[in-house]
Amino acid sequence: MNWITSREIAQEGDLALLIGSKQKYFIINLIKGGIFQTHRGVVKHDDLIGEKWGSEIFSHKESPFYLFQPGIEELIKTTKRNTQIMYAKDIGYTLLKLNIINGAKVIEAGTGSGSLTQIIAAVIGNEGHLYSYEVRPEMQNLAIKNLSRLGIEERVTFIKKNIEDGFDQKNIDAIFLDVPNPYDYLEQVKKALIPGGFFGTILPTTNQIIKLLIELRRKKFVFIEVSEIMLRHYQAEETKLRPTDRMVAHTGYLIFARPISQSQ
Repeated sequence: MNWITSREIAQEGDLALLIGSKQKYFIINLIKGGIFQTHRGVVKHDDLIGEKWGSEIFSHKESPFYLFQPGIEELIKTTKRNTQIMYAKDIGYTLLKLNIINGAKVIEAGTGSGSLTQIIAAVIGNEGHLYSYEVRPEMQNLAIKNLSRLGIEERVTFIKKNIEDGFDQKNIDAIFLDVPNPYDYLEQVKKALIPGGFFGTILPTTNQIIKLLIELRRKKFVFIEVSEIMLRHYQAEETKLRPTDRMVAHTGYLIFARPISQSQ
């Protein structure tokens, strides 16, 4: 399976993004003989294979669709979920703050449905690796299934373990916790990180943040940042440019910090 390719032409095995009217979109894996069905008609996969990305195609009812390669945002939005997932606006800033780049070695705990898992795996490349901890087997299985769409499963090791017992890895570049009580695991985080590595977490309430701030200072973390990211879209129409009626506002508080070493 191919997620993003440099080819101009869609081929069998590629992930394809079909965008219809009102920008409603669908992600499908192109298979010879496959059929995609909507209330706007049937689209045969064979009619998509061999077409240029960006082409306009039509269903058997003559409803128009545009053929693209899916981007990260579409992958997140179409991730099957049993729990709340992180939004693109939060994921993007998290990657920046944790310095998650090609070749990075990363730990996440609280895999959930795997939205962040997919993006980290895409960003770190074949030289990096992600270790994803989760105690709920049903969530881990869902995350594995979601990741398989991208064809980069070899970049991720899924581990079923309570992080209270510590992480199995050392000298990790960055750790992100998506758990309700990250303040209970800061000692485990410090032991797994490289000296001065990157730590981040997401929390829904200020009560939890206060507990975390107290523990971060006790455990000798510095450069502590608490952020809340909001996103406002605008109607992209030159005759009536204005904010859209809905806004992606509060989805969680992001907290970042760096551990320091004790003086000898």
